[in-house]
Amino acid sequence: MRMRSSVIRLLLLTLATVAADLSPSVAQDNRIDVVAPAAPELAEFGTHAIGVRTIQAIDRNRPDVVRTAEGGPTVRADRRFTLEVWYPAILGPSQTPGTDYRAVTRDPAVTATLHGRAVRDAPPLTPAAPFPLVVVSHGYPGNRYLMSHLGENLASKGYVVVSIDHPESTYDDQKAFASTLYNRPFDQLFVVDEIARLGAAGSGSFLAGRVDASRTGLVGYSMGGYGVVNVIGGGYRAAAASFRGAPPNRMLRERGADNPAYRAAVDPRIRSAVAIGPWGMQNGYWDAAGLAGIRTPTLFVAGSHDEVSSYEKGTRAIFMGAVNATRVLLTFINANHNAAAPIPAPAETYRYSESMRGYPFTHYADAVWDSVRMNNILAHFVTAHFDAYLKGDAAKLSYFDVVPNGRDAVYATDADGRPQPAHTYWKGFKRGTAVGLVLERGAPAAR
Repeated sequence: MRMRSSVIRLLLLTLATVAADLSPSVAQDNRIDVVAPAAPELAEFGTHAIGVRTIQAIDRNRPDVVRTAEGGPTVRADRRFTLEVWYPAILGPSQTPGTDYRAVTRDPAVTATLHGRAVRDAPPLTPAAPFPLVVVSHGYPGNRYLMSHLGENLASKGYVVVSIDHPESTYDDQKAFASTLYNRPFDQLFVVDEIARLGAAGSGSFLAGRVDASRTGLVGYSMGGYGVVNVIGGGYRAAAASFRGAPPNRMLRERGADNPAYRAAVDPRIRSAVAIGPWGMQNGYWDAAGLAGIRTPTLFVAGSHDEVSSYEKGTRAIFMGAVNATRVLLTFINANHNAAAPIPAPAETYRYSESMRGYPFTHYADAVWDSVRMNNILAHFVTAHFDAYLKGDAAKLSYFDVVPNGRDAVYATDADGRPQPAHTYWKGFKRGTAVGLVLERGAPAAR
């Protein structure tokens, strides 16, 4: 989704100087795996080497929103996916960590080269038990590399991470918004099903016996977050099916809160979720009755100045409305819609785009917060969240037991770094680094 002009103007003032001074060394950087010295504890990469593979998948006979006319029969077609899979791996003596990703950018005419720690097609680690699954869903438009920083990080910690290129919703394949409105939750559920199939013994896939889809976490950003909210039980309002620009023939009713079949179909394999700047609440896609259907433990993440998905009437309203779920809301004060999720803006996007009449940089960056810092904070809390709910490590929930406003936390240690009685600082955070963050928690309503 696009940021509004006020934020774009502010970014352009910075870009005019940055782009002019862009050096070859910076242009060759584009690292997605940076953990800064100020990063919180759980942002560090784990102990596993990381493999990465690109696979294809086809969902047969899906309704084709773009080719279906209002009042006409539903056209159906195969829906084809490209998926990036990061996984714990074994490296041979001659293999060293590192790979390049060729990623189409917000300006489809520009391709960036990203650098990470994974090794392409590395042999997968054979665990004593299969690893939990995490499915990652980008915004509109986006692609499977938009949150690649998180994909590599989680794979190093014992997760199989699958990031989706959503057809008709990528930078180089962007179609009518109605397609994304309808397809996003179906895409996410299909990928869970497909990875479960590939993870089954005897599937012939490199994932056979190595991934456990019965312990699945979802991560969605913007329209990916919209899909996540619906997948975990947030049924759409009945009125949403008739909104201007909605899919034809009231197709959103399939996943509406008043559809008993939808309610019965909430997938129990999805045990936890992360929704970053989820779109839709500000435009009326949910109400209290719909959000009450959410029972999945969920980490919400947002910028307090989100001009795309909104904050008080958007992400925070969803957080407040999910009254039957264990939930957390992490807020980056003064951040906009790009809070935490996108990779640091590739150097190739620093140049002015004639076709876009602007800088693609603004699609990735925030006017206030540093992207690496936000990515590190996101990795910290997503690790704690998924370790608790997908791996059963309840001790990780202590990372959420913090003074709600980071600026109010007290850092008090002795000369050897031992916490003193007055110490209330956020667990895992270095002195001064919780300022600008707010973390709220919600417990399920009494039943």
